[in-house]
Amino acid sequence: MEKAAFDPDEYWVTSGAAMVLHGIKDGTRDIDLGCTARMADRLEKEGYPVEILHDGSRKIVFSELIEIFEDWLEDKVVLAEGLPVVSLDGMILMKEKLGREKDREDILLINEFRRRNQNVSTPARERF
Repeated sequence: MEKAAFDPDEYWVTSGAAMVLHGIKDGTRDIDLGCTARMADRLEKEGYPVEILHDGSRKIVFSELIEIFEDWLEDKVVLAEGLPVVSLDGMILMKEKLGREKDREDILLINEFRRRNQNVSTPARERF
């Protein structure tokens, strides 16, 4: 996110990219981020395409591979690999709300990862 010059207090990595940063998956096709309303305002003013979602929040298409969702956060943000990332509990809550087959599969992967790493300290640490 250094190239995009995002303020690390204004965004967090979610979905597949968060699973990669937590060490659950090896790769992902795209990057989904959550962001504060302030960051969403800035990106909208800069001219990035914005879609208003059913809950009134905004989805910003930053690039072909990066979508940014305003206030899309459950639980808390932690640091993983030096980047702000939604917590494992938050990912489960978000994926439960989405309820798609791929999200149910990801929840199984997260839970399996936790079982395998019960006695191993995680590289992620709480940010806020």
